[in-house]
Amino acid sequence: MESILQVSGLIGGYSPRRPVLHDISFEVKAGEMVGLIGLNGAGKSTTIKHILGLMKPQVGEVKVDGVTLEEETERYRSAFAYVPETPVLFDELTVEEHLRLTGMAYSVKDKHYEEREEELLKQFQMAPKRKAFAAHLSKGMKQKVMIMNALLAEPPLYIIDEPFLGLDPLGIRSLLERLVEVKQKGAAILMSSHILSTVEAYCDRFIVMHHGKIVAIGTLDDIRQAAGLEMRGGSLEDAFYKLVTGGNV
Repeated sequence: MESILQVSGLIGGYSPRRPVLHDISFEVKAGEMVGLIGLNGAGKSTTIKHILGLMKPQVGEVKVDGVTLEEETERYRSAFAYVPETPVLFDELTVEEHLRLTGMAYSVKDKHYEEREEELLKQFQMAPKRKAFAAHLSKGMKQKVMIMNALLAEPPLYIIDEPFLGLDPLGIRSLLERLVEVKQKGAAILMSSHILSTVEAYCDRFIVMHHGKIVAIGTLDDIRQAAGLEMRGGSLEDAFYKLVTGGNV
């Protein structure tokens, strides 16, 4: 499978003297969902910021769709959609106007736009709110708008950071079902979440970060083996706690 996201030898952070990330290397291929997990302060958000181009690597590089941000800025940025932990919307735009703006930004053709818009509004139970201003939406509804914007674009790569916060059960189910659909169509997905049971159920591979380093990477069996649980099995949560605490689960 083709690698859509490649992070190679990444060292970075907010200060050259005290890097947060230490030699981070991984890839996300077309048609797979990879879970990025770790404790608070492990370096997950900093890694995502480097992928988004909000931070510049001190050492190493990040490629999306085969290019770095410096090589082809427009191609790089148009190849991914990002769902942040905290929704960021324009208060004076409606739900529908946010979707239209995203469609224009990603050059979605009118015929495809109309189909996707109606499908997403229905799937995420937001059709009654299509004319509502963002300022009047609950946090969960704002998060749904962010998710719909990402799914509307249909890019090669989705970067999703703690997407379940504020979502109702139907919203969570709709998101997971849609992620499975786009993955089957060939999209690559990097999802960061603390809900390890959901990550285990839906992701193909996992990246465990701790203190700015990758301490385990691979399938669930790979993570179990890195945690020393290969003989007795165990859940992703069991292996995770063993890796980050060094103790018994």
